[in-house]
Amino acid sequence: MLENIKGLLLDLDGVLYIVDRPIEGAQETLKKLRERFKVVFITNTTTKPKKVVYQKLIEMGFDLNEDEIFSALEATKQFIKEKGGGAYLLLTDLAKKDFEDIPSEPVNYVVIGDARENFSYENMNKAFRYIMDGAQIIAAAKNKYFMDRDGKLSLDCGAFVVGLEFATGKEALIIGKPSKDFFLLAVRKMGLKPEEVAVIGDDIEADVKGGMDAGLKGILVKTGKFTQDDLKKGIKPDLILDSINQILEYI
Repeated sequence: MLENIKGLLLDLDGVLYIVDRPIEGAQETLKKLRERFKVVFITNTTTKPKKVVYQKLIEMGFDLNEDEIFSALEATKQFIKEKGGGAYLLLTDLAKKDFEDIPSEPVNYVVIGDARENFSYENMNKAFRYIMDGAQIIAAAKNKYFMDRDGKLSLDCGAFVVGLEFATGKEALIIGKPSKDFFLLAVRKMGLKPEEVAVIGDDIEADVKGGMDAGLKGILVKTGKFTQDDLKKGIKPDLILDSINQILEYI
């Protein structure tokens, strides 16, 4: 399956590490993959800026450059800067630092990520009112859940996006995964064609199906947020691996 593949899009949390713990052997596997493929690291993480994600990977012993990471927050900021206007940010205080050069007025967009404690009624109602006044809903990501520090699944920002869509009758523009444009931008970063790239992820919908819909090969790993119920969703990955390390058997 990988015979004609020249590049890999690697999801981070759930593929290379789980929360703060690297997948055993993943650092060495990554080194071997980088000898064979172009690699870009993709993430829907919206709680922290790319620089923080990069530092975390370095501290875990992974070898990469910061500009090889393509995040949902980066894509969202790029979109707003190209379109112009201001934004109301439903994000964590840390993630907001990535948007310091985006004006807060006029509110043309409501940007939603995993805001954690900032998902208060007051903040959600502000977002609701801005949207009702004409602001566009921008979902930096629309994931359902993620694997948390206690080893259990936790609610992600998708539920809050859907709640605002329901209340306002308006549909969010999804910038991160599973947006087709997100994957195509990441592929363009490599200088490759979609059919020359495979995406490896632990989310069968956002990672695998999202990539396959954009013309990439889709590889699912049984780590991170993966559950056996994922295999009952009617999505057929091109390859299913016990972990990222097993891909070495196919190259």
